[in-house]
Amino acid sequence: MVESSSSAAGLRAGRVAGKRALVTGAASGLGRATAIMLAREGARVALTDINEAGGRAAQAEIGGHSVFLPHDVTQEADWQRVYGAVEAQFGGLEILVNSAGIGMGKTIEELTMEDWRRVHAVDLDSVFLGCKYGVPLIARSGGGSIVNISSIAGIIAGHNMAGYNSAKAAVRMLSKSVALHCARQGYNIRCNSVHPTFIDTPILDRIRERFGAADGMTKLARQVPLGRIGKPDDVAYGILYLASDESSFMTGAELVLDGGISAM
Repeated sequence: MVESSSSAAGLRAGRVAGKRALVTGAASGLGRATAIMLAREGARVALTDINEAGGRAAQAEIGGHSVFLPHDVTQEADWQRVYGAVEAQFGGLEILVNSAGIGMGKTIEELTMEDWRRVHAVDLDSVFLGCKYGVPLIARSGGGSIVNISSIAGIIAGHNMAGYNSAKAAVRMLSKSVALHCARQGYNIRCNSVHPTFIDTPILDRIRERFGAADGMTKLARQVPLGRIGKPDDVAYGILYLASDESSFMTGAELVLDGGISAM
């Protein structure tokens, strides 16, 4: 459980002390690691996910100064409800992390229209809705940071990732548009995208199922110049930087965490 102090703000001093955060996809993977890290560094965190059991377990691990809210990120009404609950319970919001996402490894010929719509709904529409309704709330709170989780697949294409490539590339450009809009409006809101490579999260389960856990991870690690797949905290630390005031001059940019893949 995350420890808290008895400081005036009621929070442990840290890199995001006193800030209020919302993290989607917080039941597992990058979202869970990010929520835990932000709480450890002093933020009050709203964890959201469609997986209620996993989300409540993550919230229980964090303990005080956190809340779990059931959330289907593809539904506009759910976003409005969640933001209403966050404003009511926290009084505002400074940090939004759009982490919810799914993988899909299919070629353009294999993809069905249902597949295409599903991967874009979860990986792209959710980011649009999170930003659309999050920007006014963060602006009313005095400003802050939006961090959208894209992927190295949003920069480098794969022959069998047509839908996923499309959705994640769109997240990259949407983040830039949001950043420029917020700057022009004087909202004091920064917006950046994060681009991980293979990270040891449930999104790799299909690789484990196909090749076996050990062989599958070894196969992926051979594609990474650093020789290993990433850990959730490898990405969570990058998100923490973008969420904190340490990155106050960074907006409309990409943080690439790919073990050197894009350098080849």
